[in-house]
Amino acid sequence: MSFYQTIRSSLLAIFSASTTDESTQSDAIGLEDIRAVMLQMAGRPTEASAPLLRRIRYAADPQALWFMRSELMALLAHQEGEAMARTKLEVLSDMFGDLLPRGLRSRPSQLFSSREDRVDSQPR
Repeated sequence: MSFYQTIRSSLLAIFSASTTDESTQSDAIGLEDIRAVMLQMAGRPTEASAPLLRRIRYAADPQALWFMRSELMALLAHQEGEAMARTKLEVLSDMFGDLLPRGLRSRPSQLFSSREDRVDSQPR
């Protein structure tokens, strides 16, 4: 494939309109809600945040936004501190709901459970 064919096919993919059914439209609404929250969390564009904001704006699917959470976490931790960033990201992660394949969904972590919870769950 030549250079011009590659550019042409890339541009067609970006600007092509896809046909959607009812279930896909409900996913798009959730995607736009998540996108808006991520952009709001990131705040005003700065030299450091501009590339991330651009990728968030043009992300094509929920998986792309899901993988940008770590970059958003780093940006928020730098701006507001890690504890606040973690709290905000927990709310954001919950928004993804059923938009992601099962393998990408967050799983409960034992890192934040108390020591008594782990001791009580062990057989005696």
